[in-house]
Amino acid sequence: MAVALMWIVLGFDLVYHLGLSRFGILPRTLEGLRGILFAPFLHGGVDHLLSNSMPLLVLGWFTVYFYPKASGKVVLVSWLATGLWVWVFGRDSHHIGASGVVYALAGFVFFSGLFRRRIALMAVSLIVVFLYGSMWWGILPIQPGVSWESHLFGGIVGSIMAWFYRKVPPAHVPPPRVYDDEEEEDGEVELAAFNDPGDEQPLTPDLGPQERPDPMYDPSRTSSTYPWE
Repeated sequence: MAVALMWIVLGFDLVYHLGLSRFGILPRTLEGLRGILFAPFLHGGVDHLLSNSMPLLVLGWFTVYFYPKASGKVVLVSWLATGLWVWVFGRDSHHIGASGVVYALAGFVFFSGLFRRRIALMAVSLIVVFLYGSMWWGILPIQPGVSWESHLFGGIVGSIMAWFYRKVPPAHVPPPRVYDDEEEEDGEVELAAFNDPGDEQPLTPDLGPQERPDPMYDPSRTSSTYPWE
C-alpha cells in the first residue's frame, strides 16, 4: 500500500507539474520539518522510484513476516528518526525519497539475524547481502545528487533497532534446540533432547543365569530345613 501510494503521488506530480520536491526535508529550517513526514513519498522521477520500490517490497516483507511483533515500530521509527537526523545534519538541499527507510530496513533485517544467532534468520541476512550488498556504497558521499545522509542515517537507525528488539521473538522459524544438559530449579538434571536408548540401564541389576529366580518357585510351599533339626 505504501509503495502504491508513492506511485500515485509521483503520477500526480508528473502529470500536473506540481513540483512536490519542495516538500522534502530542508535541513535546519522550519518549513523543512514537514519533509520528515512527506519525504519518503516524494521522488524525483520514475527511475528514482523504481530503485526504491522493489527493495521496499522485499525488505518490508522480510520485516513483517519474520518480525511481526516489532515491524510496525521499526518502520515508524525508521521513517521519523531517519528524517529527523537528516534535518539536523544534512546538507542544505531538499532531501526526498524513501531510500532512508530502505537502508533502515536493510540494516534491521541484516543485523537482526546476526544478533539473534538463529540459522534461519542468518540465512535471511545472507539473502539481504546477496541482493543489496552493493547498496552500502550509498552511505559514502561519492555520487552527486544522492542523499547519502539519508542512506547513512537510515542504516544506523535500522542497526540500532535490530539491537533494541533483539529479544523480541521472531516468527516462522524453528525454535532453538538445546543440546547440553541444563539444571532445573529443583536441582535435578533433565535429560538431553536426543537420548541414545543404549544409554538407558535397567533399574535392577541383571542376574547371571545361575542367580535368576526360578519362575516355578513358590516360597509358601517350601519349608526350610536346618542341620540341627
